[in-house]
Amino acid sequence: MPFSALRQLPARHGLFGRSAVFTVLAALVIALFVTAPTASAAEGRITGLAGKCVDIAGASSANGTAVQLYDCNGTNAQLWSNPGDGTLRALGKCLDVVEHGTADGSSVQLWDCTGGANQQWVVTAARDIVNPAADKCLDVRGNDSTNATRLQIWTCSGNPNQKWTAPASGGTTPAGFVVSEAQFNQMFPNRNSFYTYSGLVQALSSYPGFAKTGSDTVRKQEAAAFLANVDHETGHLVYVVEQNTANYPHYCDASQSYGCPAGQAAYYGRGPIQLSWNFNYKAAGDALGIDLLGNPWLVQNNAAVAWRTGLWFWNTSTGAGTMTPHNAMVNQAGFGQTIRAINGALECDGRNPAQVQARVSAYQKFTGILGVAPGANLYC
Repeated sequence: MPFSALRQLPARHGLFGRSAVFTVLAALVIALFVTAPTASAAEGRITGLAGKCVDIAGASSANGTAVQLYDCNGTNAQLWSNPGDGTLRALGKCLDVVEHGTADGSSVQLWDCTGGANQQWVVTAARDIVNPAADKCLDVRGNDSTNATRLQIWTCSGNPNQKWTAPASGGTTPAGFVVSEAQFNQMFPNRNSFYTYSGLVQALSSYPGFAKTGSDTVRKQEAAAFLANVDHETGHLVYVVEQNTANYPHYCDASQSYGCPAGQAAYYGRGPIQLSWNFNYKAAGDALGIDLLGNPWLVQNNAAVAWRTGLWFWNTSTGAGTMTPHNAMVNQAGFGQTIRAINGALECDGRNPAQVQARVSAYQKFTGILGVAPGANLYC
């Protein structure tokens, strides 16, 4: 298809009424050239307190079967895979927090894999297994190593009943993110609890070049630039969904062959970049290997998925600019070019200097927290 046949769609209009900077061109390029990361699942036992194994009670694959601690016995009831999509699987089903619980003491079970936030887990270098939606750790109830002790989630404490040896992810999980959890909390002291640090770290596996390319200074500048733009888009990581509900029905482009299967009003802004429009949900979902066109609510219910949509745009879309935000930072074109890619049609070239200044100020603050200079070319 000649590029001249592609239609430019409206620019984004900010947190309280956005119609997205992404274009059909970006969506088609991503759909044609970007594929979801593929990986073979790593398999093995998950061992913890007293050297015992995470076990499926009675070796039953029925929904709702208890997940417990038990003597390691080499059966399939103790064989877990970590396929790199954020899930932990056994007997063909997923490790699941009962009733989507986020409170201390919420039990875990085996359940059909649904893609829900209660089935997402991060295996950390510190040997925690964290559910990002609850921001809590897989925990042996009562610190009791007796066979058949139920497993649950609990506030991460670093205690032995929360330490596990688990199969490495089948995907690529970057180590040594340049922003520590303490620095993240310093950047966003009043953030919505939905936007977890563990969810961000889990999402990094989708784009391992992000904040991992170039010198330590360049890596920190890129991380600060991404988070500064996210800060601006979400009101300091407070808003998960677009606030102007009157706009919701406007984000369905019915001319697309796949239409709007989730509903006319389902494709409103969500997540760290306020992803909107059915064609953007389709393109992001195709790139990430997630059905976001059919289930756009994953972006507001699953922290790792939300962060992945932000990284998708950052690493793949030029928006109103000539380069992706990732390339702008890696090639030292300057922070101003990230603004141009994200919302340049409405903010750059003197259109809205106050908005540009807000982004620059956040970037300068975050580079200060990370201990690096912000570099040149901050404005667009």
